[in-house]
Amino acid sequence: MSSSRQPITKVVIPAAGLGTRLRPVTKIQPKEMLPVARKPTIQYVVEEAIRVGLHAVLIITGARKRAIEDHFDKDLTNHEAVDELDYERLGVRFFFVRQSEQRGLADAISLAEEFVAGEPFVVALGDTILWSDANQPLLQRLMDVHIQQGAAATIAVERVSRESVSRYGIVAPKSGTADGVFELVGLVEKPDPDSAPSNYAIASRYVFAPPIFDAIRAIKQRPPGKGGEFQLTDAIQWLLEQGRSVWAVQLARDEKRYDIGNFETYWKAFLEICLSDKEFGESVEQHLRQMLERRD
Repeated sequence: MSSSRQPITKVVIPAAGLGTRLRPVTKIQPKEMLPVARKPTIQYVVEEAIRVGLHAVLIITGARKRAIEDHFDKDLTNHEAVDELDYERLGVRFFFVRQSEQRGLADAISLAEEFVAGEPFVVALGDTILWSDANQPLLQRLMDVHIQQGAAATIAVERVSRESVSRYGIVAPKSGTADGVFELVGLVEKPDPDSAPSNYAIASRYVFAPPIFDAIRAIKQRPPGKGGEFQLTDAIQWLLEQGRSVWAVQLARDEKRYDIGNFETYWKAFLEICLSDKEFGESVEQHLRQMLERRD
């Protein structure tokens, strides 16, 4: 049985970015720790992973990120707090590694090789919340497709406007996209709209088989990619060039990705998730309506 068909129990959460677009707030705390309604951003990511049975969690941190480790320290957890999970009771184990130099997402993922120990694993970016009411979570669908197809990589994607493709990694589908699952023939990081192979953007969730580490080693023999960093899209493209199978799973209609990467997206995420709060959401909505009426 190939490694890509093994059960998946591990998740890697990159959280080493500097958060420069959110300064000055991120001068004093990691962007992954910015609160969104009741929880810090990264807690949503961890809980998303736990819901699909990923109980070994490696968080890749960087400079001035100690608050992340403190947040998940069992000695500091108040299990009686609202929406707080008892990680120890659930059998969740946390591990941490530090990316000492900002060299890109592929470089960050390379630090997980010892943790992965030859097994398939999930990557979930620590600054992105996936909000969903779907019966089957996106991560579960990603893992199922990855195992069924014996893939080297399986990537979450979402449709974006053609004008905005230059802000994302964009995939090239092999054929039709029936049922939101399709094989890929290529990827490109932040292409020009005129040359983009599609308007399917990579949506911050991945499943990988261990050959991704060979791919990262290969691309690190070349000059860095876009932004002077080693891009994960380039590593996945290398897998395709070696004849490996790479698949995509599209976000469902009731799934939404919140990228906590700049103030506009952060504020929108905060408002929308606050409005969904069972205890205070209705009151907050009424308050916002009154504010808007006064502005009119």
